[in-house]
Amino acid sequence: MQITATMVKELRERTGAGMMDCKKALQQADADVEVAIEDMRKSGMAKAAKKAGRIAAEGIIIIQQTDNLGIMVEVNSETDFVAKDENFLGFANSVAETILQNKPADVEALLSLKTGNGESVEEARQALISKIGENINVRRFNIVEGSGDHLGVYVHGGRIGVLIDVSGGGAGLARDLAMHVAASRPICVDSEDVSAEVLDKEKAIFVAQAEESGKPPEIIEKMVTGRLQKFLKEVTLLGQPFIKDPDQNIEKLLSANSATVNNFACYEVGEGIDKKVENFAEEVMAQAKTSE
Repeated sequence: MQITATMVKELRERTGAGMMDCKKALQQADADVEVAIEDMRKSGMAKAAKKAGRIAAEGIIIIQQTDNLGIMVEVNSETDFVAKDENFLGFANSVAETILQNKPADVEALLSLKTGNGESVEEARQALISKIGENINVRRFNIVEGSGDHLGVYVHGGRIGVLIDVSGGGAGLARDLAMHVAASRPICVDSEDVSAEVLDKEKAIFVAQAEESGKPPEIIEKMVTGRLQKFLKEVTLLGQPFIKDPDQNIEKLLSANSATVNNFACYEVGEGIDKKVENFAEEVMAQAKTSE
């Protein structure tokens, strides 16, 4: 029986295993998804399969670099307690080293690569899940190849990480800029990099707000233009006031140091993940009622 992409996708969603592992399991199970799941559980993936659907929104940001290459990876766990575990940290660092050495194209390619101890990243992940008892995910990574003179790096508490490529200036300026990005969270370097989709969305909001004023169209247009300009200063690196000296913006800071920012990347642990909010008081009450 032919193994289809849909079958592989279903197996991945139900087990949390990597694409290559799912494909191999389906081949051995003659394309029977249920048999493949059972075989994967028997071979030691049982705990991982059971925990694959659980939300992993805690974790750590790891950054490693060479002279002109920096990598940043987010590895997630279910709890902050596990994110501080030595086994988890060892796994996260080995993943970062593997990225730095191999520069994979995406997470799928990364999971199939061998780590320093000879097992694949995916095999190490599955083993860690079985050992720790929580869902563990390698969520994303970014590779910044420096085209400038300095690669600024900043990690705040293991939860926010920044890589920034700077031409000119000095290493101190590059680090200051990395810290600024972590604190102020610009979405891009300058206004030209802001997508049309983002601009259109904000403009629609500003137009709706301005129209409520009842002012004539020409005044509304000026109001919207002014608000868009303010928005662009707030979300672009060059337009933001420097955190160490709010009297000057980043554009002026760079000009004073004969420097330019080529690009940057910023991660925060768990951003964009829908977290389940636990209310333990309600949970206890519910259990008490069922036991009456």
